[in-house]
Amino acid sequence: MQYALLVMGAPYVSQAPHSALRFAHALIDQGHNLESVFFYHDGVHNASSLVTPAQNATCLRSAWKALHHQYDVQLDVCIAAALHRGLVDSAEAKRREYSTYNVESPFELTGLGQLITLQQRCDRLITFAP
Repeated sequence: MQYALLVMGAPYVSQAPHSALRFAHALIDQGHNLESVFFYHDGVHNASSLVTPAQNATCLRSAWKALHHQYDVQLDVCIAAALHRGLVDSAEAKRREYSTYNVESPFELTGLGQLITLQQRCDRLITFAP
């Protein structure tokens, strides 16, 4: 089956991102295809390169990046939710004349149209919310 995940919880504040990551690995281990993880609402904070976990905590951003590199899973971040929460990539930072950015590849800022496309293309869209 073809899956996509929707993550709406912030890392280290909500259990949602951790549960979604575990679910993603379970899907892949069972032979399913995970096309994308879409980060929305406070879930966009999973893409921030400035979030620093406690020393004994898993770095969720690194774990998401590893999932992308190992299984070619897209990491889509809602641009509207990201901008409202102070997250920008290099292109947005340049366009808005900001001095820095905090969203880096393989996370990609996309619109809600991408979420609708995923919902139509995949057999299941599973939501992880606080």
